[in-house]
Amino acid sequence: MLNPKKTKFRRHHRGNRKGIASRGNYIAFGNYGLQAIEPAWLTSRQIEAGRRTLTRYTKRGGKVWIRVFPDRAITVRPAETRMGSGKGAPEYWIANIQPGRVVYEIDGIPDLMAQKAMSMAAYKMPMKTKVISK
Repeated sequence: MLNPKKTKFRRHHRGNRKGIASRGNYIAFGNYGLQAIEPAWLTSRQIEAGRRTLTRYTKRGGKVWIRVFPDRAITVRPAETRMGSGKGAPEYWIANIQPGRVVYEIDGIPDLMAQKAMSMAAYKMPMKTKVISK
């Protein structure tokens, strides 16, 4: 699974997910892409699940690009702990997804197969998505 080798800060504020994506909102590498329609936190496990679905459906044909990277740590406090004593330990990594962001791209396979593969990967995503083409 994806996670950064090194970060400037171990813990992040939650922030907000307002606005639409101004970067990463077009197809740059392949012919087909999976574009987010609503905001979400995409975990490294979900990114990996979508990638596996794409590669397995296409029988490892074509090329798949992952256009997002989980670079924010989400912290979780231990169960049944009292208030205070600081912020919890980093538990997993997320990518902050804004509407319009392209998550995956694919190329080198027939059109119908690419559309079906993208729609199957969309089942693994926690937000609404649409399949776009060049």
